[in-house]
Amino acid sequence: MPVVGVISCEILELEFAYLLSMDPDVAGITVVEDAYSCGLLQALESIGRFEPRRVALLRGFSPAFSGRIEVLARVLELALHNRKSLLQEGLGKAVREMAHYVDGIFLGYGLCGNALQNPKELFADAGVPLFIPMDEDHPVDDCVGLIIGGRDSYYAEQCKEAGTFFMIPGWTRHWRHLFEKEWGNLNPQMAKRLFSGYKRSLLLPTAVLSEVEMMHNIEDFNSLFGFRTEVQTGTLDILYRAWDSAKKVLYEDL
Repeated sequence: MPVVGVISCEILELEFAYLLSMDPDVAGITVVEDAYSCGLLQALESIGRFEPRRVALLRGFSPAFSGRIEVLARVLELALHNRKSLLQEGLGKAVREMAHYVDGIFLGYGLCGNALQNPKELFADAGVPLFIPMDEDHPVDDCVGLIIGGRDSYYAEQCKEAGTFFMIPGWTRHWRHLFEKEWGNLNPQMAKRLFSGYKRSLLLPTAVLSEVEMMHNIEDFNSLFGFRTEVQTGTLDILYRAWDSAKKVLYEDL
């Protein structure tokens, strides 16, 4: 059975923990343990279907299961989103490193500011199949596009209120990254000026985090910026379809 690599950023840690834990085809998960994988590991342990194995380095991984899918997961720092070139370089390096240990790689990314606009060219030397969540004929725009259900839904909400900060579960947990030197490097005054045209936080709860928990997570955020809160149910459909498609291809290749 295939070993599937998963590479994502911290924002989608809950979604991947849920997806992998709920999939009966997955026999086990190994996570590269570092400062960025804490949330994924905690979420996997909280769901409790199995205890994830931990390795400090990719070269510490060796397959341990047969008969079903095994997953090797790595979480990359959110700071890679600072610049398009930085994200491309970071993802390219991570893909090349992981490709030695897996039969295919599933990316928890979308276009992300067009950083992945040409994935075949960007990862031409990967040596294994790569899979990206698709919104019809193109990769999803970003993590929000993934959870809101695609570009049409994304655009419709922007038309309702252009000044919208989209709050998927991961963003409600990690919004304070905006003020960290490694990523946003904003102070509250700068942030208020940056978001001066914004009016609302739009929560997109899914099965991975309840509306109540998300509301609690953004109390300080809304208080800081004076945003009102609205809610629209999110979806994991695009993620599930992409995962099922990747599994089908990898099964056929074996």
